[in-house]
Amino acid sequence: MLWWARKPASQIDDFRADVIAGLGLVRKSLSCRWLYDERGSALFEEITRLEEYYPTRTETAILRQNARAIADFCGEEALLFEYGAGAAIKTEILLDALTSPRLYIPIDIAADCLDQTIERLRHRYPRLKTWPVVADFTDDFDLPHDLPDGRRSAFFPGSTIGNLNETETGSFLRRLRRHMGPRGAAIIGVDFKKDLGTLIAAYDDRAGVTAEFNRNILVRINRDLGGNFPLDRFAHEARWNDAESAVEMHLVSLDACVVTVDGQAFEFRPGETIHTESSRKYDPRKFAEIAEANGWRLRRIWDDAGHRFGVFGLMAA
Repeated sequence: MLWWARKPASQIDDFRADVIAGLGLVRKSLSCRWLYDERGSALFEEITRLEEYYPTRTETAILRQNARAIADFCGEEALLFEYGAGAAIKTEILLDALTSPRLYIPIDIAADCLDQTIERLRHRYPRLKTWPVVADFTDDFDLPHDLPDGRRSAFFPGSTIGNLNETETGSFLRRLRRHMGPRGAAIIGVDFKKDLGTLIAAYDDRAGVTAEFNRNILVRINRDLGGNFPLDRFAHEARWNDAESAVEMHLVSLDACVVTVDGQAFEFRPGETIHTESSRKYDPRKFAEIAEANGWRLRRIWDDAGHRFGVFGLMAA
């Protein structure tokens, strides 16, 4: 059974409020958390298998090569919390290596996806106890109060930390520290800076899967909020923002148009964009400094031979 950090009905209200506010800005934007409805989550899993999208296969290789060391870092009989669990594919690498994990707590905003993930894991790990939590990990939320005692470890793979800006990253790391407690640990995947050709290709694949993933947020607005976005008149674009050290995803209006959402009208100029996601790329030292400023101590970095991606092992300070 799913445990809801907030009442289920509040999510559609949050979605409506975020969309209305974001489209009303001078520089229109939508939170990337709304990319992940059931269809969006399925499309993202497809993205992770694309040739151009190096983060998943690079991080997966790091996890496989260092699974025993990472499991030892978490400790025996660990309570494993995964933030933004999604399909939890890489989680199986860690679950296979852990010694007698006591409980797995996946946290995700997409309840349908979370249900499917738990059903699959229950078949694969029939002895593993699970406690799925429906929550937006970027919000301040509480965990269930009656969780069992034990060493807590947070798992946050996929370089999802890069979707957060500097303020959000600090808030998230402090929330993680509060959830994990004074003996807690955290395993966080971080994408490193690299050449722009590799970065842009990862977010604008030849097959157009990322473009469909990006436009799906407009499909969701049309379906859930009574919108009338002309889907074929908004194009996907990936661009580099050097000041933010981030690849940005945008939806570009090809024409002048007026779109209505929940009865409110929004004008678009030709070439005007909706910013839907940022994916920040870090220097390893910079990320360590941010972690240490927000309640953690860096204990280990596991990375690949090309130093393209790192899995950070943090301990509560």
